[in-house]
Amino acid sequence: MKRAIVIGAGFGGLALAIRLQSAGVATTIVEARDKPGGRAYYWERDGFTFDAGPTVITDPACLQELWQLTGRQMSEDVELQSVLPFYRLNWVDGTNFDYTNDDAQLRTEIAKLNPEDVAGYAKFLEYSAGVFHEGYEKLGHEAFLDFASMLKAAPALAKYQAWRSVYSIVSSFVKNEKLREALSFHTLLVGGNPMTTSAIYALIHKLERDGGVWFAKGGTNRLVAGMVKHFERLGGVLRLGDPITSIDTLGDRVTGVTTRSGWQSSADAVASNGDIVHTYRNLLSTSRAGQRTAAKLERKRFSPSLFVVHFGVQGTWPGIPHHMILFGPRYKGLLADIYDHGVLSEDFSLYLHHPTVTDPSLAPEGHSTFYALAPVPHMGKFPVDWDEVGPVLEKRILDEVGRRLIPNIHERIVTKFSYAPKDFAHDLNAYQGSAFSLEPVLTQSAYFRVHNRDAAIPNLYFVGAGTHPGAGIPGVVGSAKATAKLMLAGEQ
Repeated sequence: MKRAIVIGAGFGGLALAIRLQSAGVATTIVEARDKPGGRAYYWERDGFTFDAGPTVITDPACLQELWQLTGRQMSEDVELQSVLPFYRLNWVDGTNFDYTNDDAQLRTEIAKLNPEDVAGYAKFLEYSAGVFHEGYEKLGHEAFLDFASMLKAAPALAKYQAWRSVYSIVSSFVKNEKLREALSFHTLLVGGNPMTTSAIYALIHKLERDGGVWFAKGGTNRLVAGMVKHFERLGGVLRLGDPITSIDTLGDRVTGVTTRSGWQSSADAVASNGDIVHTYRNLLSTSRAGQRTAAKLERKRFSPSLFVVHFGVQGTWPGIPHHMILFGPRYKGLLADIYDHGVLSEDFSLYLHHPTVTDPSLAPEGHSTFYALAPVPHMGKFPVDWDEVGPVLEKRILDEVGRRLIPNIHERIVTKFSYAPKDFAHDLNAYQGSAFSLEPVLTQSAYFRVHNRDAAIPNLYFVGAGTHPGAGIPGVVGSAKATAKLMLAGEQ
């Protein structure tokens, strides 16, 4: 392979491009938007820096490896800052739970909820370590191209009861309902419902404990910028602001791409970090195989969307940690409304991001940057006019943050804006406005997810949330490792 094109400059696309370029493949990334990052886009407004997300960086080793491929160090381009506690979980009755990998502190926090669950947590941690080894260390960077590869993984999946949900597994170890929520909410960070997502995803707990939770100084956007700098240092080319309109094919092979500006380029292989449905339905519109795949994908289950309120406020808030989960009055019922019923409930749970408690440079002096994120049904389940619904939900979310954490919040706000499902659909071509692509249920994981290499078009590849292993920074960076192996091996 001499030339490759990667569609999209999200984390997965950047990680794949770095791996290809490091191996001597002349690689061009073509990005539709004016800035790289994909879902890790950012805005600068009124002196505040707002990351679109993701904002929780785990397993920094998987990122550091991208620099080490060519004998460099990630620290040359990116400064990671440790975040403690990992999260503060807060319930409507005022209960707080600080979630950390400090064993003594964590046991104290668990004992405050239920002393009997300290022993149960230790057993859950042992379970989490097992699925981490089987599901992440052994399988997270390997492609599942045929059913035989799935059968090889079956004994491990059976051993850890992968057919059960994360919430079900957690509940078998601990009895306190708040602790069950504290140990199962992580699947929401990758688009999964704790009540239906495979228990294999309990590996996230071990991943965080071992690797910690980190933040890039200057914002997640600085991690993206560091990856771009490293890619270009290696000789890679990044083309911004020019959406690809077609993946060109001849017979059963990809030949190159064409963009909206009319720019064309040939390539030995093309890898898409774009939305999977958009890639097949729109970019492969002249390919019958592509259209057949698009029709199948549209019938699958997609993760919910998000409604995110970004706001900059007067004052500093050292008592509000970097990451908070503000649980609403319901857990199971709220998740059913979002995932099953397609209902925008009166109540909600929020993830609150407060980066200026770690890095004050993200706001003017004496001010703070926040965003509050609420999972909401995707547009296929909840087809409404978000221009009408958005302002109402925005006020309700800010009211709740004000009631629980920031008095007089509306008077303190200097600048604010919201990001709705329609924005995911418009800016990212996300099918149904889904924020995480395919829902990570067992029947849509590994072999049952979009393959890292297309079955009918052998030099078309995929990277990112829609392919194996799934969403989240470690997931998409892992997908890049799996896809790079296929691309490099396929042309030897």
